[in-house]
Amino acid sequence: MKNINNNTAIEAARFLLQIKAIKLNNENPFTWASGRKSPIYCDNRVTLSYPEIRTFIRQSFVKMANELYPDVDVIAGVATGGIAQGVLVAQDMGKAFIYVRPEEKKHGLTNKIEGDVKSGQSVLVIEDLISTGKSSLQVVDALREKGCIVKGMLAIFTYQLEVAALAFKEKDVELLTITNYDTLIKVAKQENYIKEDDISSLSLWRENPEKWSDDRMK
Repeated sequence: MKNINNNTAIEAARFLLQIKAIKLNNENPFTWASGRKSPIYCDNRVTLSYPEIRTFIRQSFVKMANELYPDVDVIAGVATGGIAQGVLVAQDMGKAFIYVRPEEKKHGLTNKIEGDVKSGQSVLVIEDLISTGKSSLQVVDALREKGCIVKGMLAIFTYQLEVAALAFKEKDVELLTITNYDTLIKVAKQENYIKEDDISSLSLWRENPEKWSDDRMK
């Protein structure tokens, strides 16, 4: 997993912290849907409410896409966080757009893929956030089952968890992100969102989120 470039990564991290799309709190950790405790909470959908930041993210995505995947046929957004971002990228690039659910609907046509895509077409996947990578890679599986050629995946932010890096490697999917956990922590420290004492705990969480959570729940 890698990001677009250092300056862009720093600027993106600064934006995410400014609008509290990413929150850091060691003393009162957040509870994720899994029930695990975490010192970080990320909701990149907040970026859509800020035109300057929304434009910055769109332009960053489009720059990566044009440099690395200029001939891709279709842009696919991961439901739900990647849908709006994917639409913006597809519109800017003049590409077809679809969105894909990690799991099929429980009613109606029970589709995983919404939109028109054909076997043999090349697809670039747009995601907002990478944690373990499980749901994002389920989308890749769905596209490959359809016969599509997945060229890569772009995301706003990654926690840089080892489990995700291994999962993307196993599925042979290239992942590039606008910014990442390491950059975020550096910017947060420089701009006084966190204290020096917080850095060790935040690093330990990234190395072993389960143990960090279990320790806090005792």
